[in-house]
Amino acid sequence: MSLHAVIMAGGIGSRFWPRSRRATPKQFLDVFGEASMIQNTFARLQPLVEPENVLVVTNADYIEQTHAHLPAVPRENVLGEPVARNTAPCVALAAARLHALDPNATMVVLPADHLITNVERFHEVLQAAAEAAQPQGDGPGPLVTIGIRPTHPETGYGYIQFDADGDTDGIADDGTDDAPRAHRVLTFAEKPDLQTAERFLDAGDFLWNSGMFIWRADAILAAFERYLPKVYALFAPLEDAFGTPREAEAIADAYERSPKISIDYGVMEQADSVLVVPGSFGWSDVGDWRAVHELSDQDEAGNRAEGNVILKDTARSFARSTEDRLLVLVGMEDAVVVDTGDAVLVCHREQAQKVKDVVDFLGVHGMDDYT
Repeated sequence: MSLHAVIMAGGIGSRFWPRSRRATPKQFLDVFGEASMIQNTFARLQPLVEPENVLVVTNADYIEQTHAHLPAVPRENVLGEPVARNTAPCVALAAARLHALDPNATMVVLPADHLITNVERFHEVLQAAAEAAQPQGDGPGPLVTIGIRPTHPETGYGYIQFDADGDTDGIADDGTDDAPRAHRVLTFAEKPDLQTAERFLDAGDFLWNSGMFIWRADAILAAFERYLPKVYALFAPLEDAFGTPREAEAIADAYERSPKISIDYGVMEQADSVLVVPGSFGWSDVGDWRAVHELSDQDEAGNRAEGNVILKDTARSFARSTEDRLLVLVGMEDAVVVDTGDAVLVCHREQAQKVKDVVDFLGVHGMDDYT
């Protein structure tokens, strides 16, 4: 099996404003520790995937930053998207590139900004998924995704219902790890309300949709041809353009004419041969400041402070300041306060997802210096 990885790193991380800006988006931030999120994503692929087999698809404006953060990845393996078109064109571009290099390539597709704490278990799940993605006879292999065992009724994630078939992946009654294995996907569900999320949790056959995928390059290209023929017609011919003087122009033309659509909606929800490998390996998509707070070490009052911060009679709050400016919280509960010097965010912890609306507002009103 020829294993390759595709890191999707084109987003701007608007829910992490004011730290995440267009010039320095979320994937290049040191949210946990000293390494950036994209560096952590690359590091946990080792030693399963050799650096020369790692492909990064990012915004064209972030190519040099990507090189700086991932010097072990060959420069030609960093592909720049001229415009954002969601995840389906991103995957199509990577699949065409890998198929041109190796028709039998197996792709592990990962977002650049997730957190995974149990890397050993992650590797086990990844290997099981890669094996499940291999063809069993004529035709391309199945499309495989990784689902996360839910720990609470989360309304911020999509869900995957699967054929449980007696599966208990995770920790068995005797305390040992069950071997991860693939199951048939029954349906995909959009982000639910709380009552529906509780029902999913009680049912036991629903997983969080992690946005991580494994498939052979020929299998996903065949799926594009069937379910998103326009995207296939634009990106499959790029195989002949890679490594030639017309590569950049050909990619730009494909993106200019491509629809804006996600791989989930455009392919996964339509396909009839989809498998999921359930996993529990300390995963989070770190979607907003609330998630950072929950995943960080906290004091006895449930607070997390970073930088030059003083907390007084404050509980369950996250505060981050620049080192040269003092930030003081008094009598606060469930607050998020982030100071970057030129901007300050103050919001309720449970409203952290709405920070994206602020970034949209800034863009609409021409306040580009803050985006």
